[in-house]
Amino acid sequence: MLETDLYRNRDFISDFDAIMAETAKRSLELSTHVKMHKDLAYGQSPREKLDIIFPSGSEKGAPLHMFIHGGYWRAGNKDDHTLIAAPVIEAGGIAAIIGYDLMPDTRLAEIVAQTRKAALFLQGKASELGADPNRFTASGHSAGAHLASLLAAQAPGDIHHPHLPKMQGLFLVSGIYDLAEIPNSFLRHEAEMCADEAAAWSPLSARHLQVPQRIITRGSEETEPFHNQAQALHEQIQDNGMVSTLRNEASKNHLTIVLDLADTNRPLGQCLADFVANS
Repeated sequence: MLETDLYRNRDFISDFDAIMAETAKRSLELSTHVKMHKDLAYGQSPREKLDIIFPSGSEKGAPLHMFIHGGYWRAGNKDDHTLIAAPVIEAGGIAAIIGYDLMPDTRLAEIVAQTRKAALFLQGKASELGADPNRFTASGHSAGAHLASLLAAQAPGDIHHPHLPKMQGLFLVSGIYDLAEIPNSFLRHEAEMCADEAAAWSPLSARHLQVPQRIITRGSEETEPFHNQAQALHEQIQDNGMVSTLRNEASKNHLTIVLDLADTNRPLGQCLADFVANS
């Protein structure tokens, strides 16, 4: 019998491909009827692009929210995650869905640098977009939550103080915050993450900075590492005297939680909308 790998979510979600297809379908549907600036370059790489989605009738000074997709750093794309913009624009915010380069061709340090670069690019462009640069928040799912957490943290891999955006909040969904087990997981041949990379870029080993809002959540049906690491990060933030809210999304797995995040008729989607509106 093969050893169970608690990071291989496909093994625990019987309709994995159908949920992924539904996520992409809803993203395409939303993109057809919103005002959208597509494939705005924030860097030189073909994947260093982002899409900006605007609310109808937006006013100057709107909140600005950035989303980082998951895929274990070696898969995924921004186009299949446009659906996350729905709660943001319902709250009167401007949404940005970003892309980034993937492992193993690109190392994790560069991916972290790219997502930080995207955030700085957006914050610098906020006024031009009609947003308030001081109302800038970010979210991410899975590996995207790992990357989002490092927008307001100095990791062991940061040799010097990193140039970071000024964040008003982080919304972290089903993230991986201790990378120690990843090099020996099913991803060993797909991401080719080495032990040194895992140690350098684990959020649980980072020094986190103060932000007004941090929400950390995961689905009740996710495997043990996602629960344990969310709890550990939440406790670490609180132990350092900062605000953190820990949630558990009932009856949700690692993929259905994304559909809830995108739907204001669900508690998590409404939570995201409120998070953006209150930034």
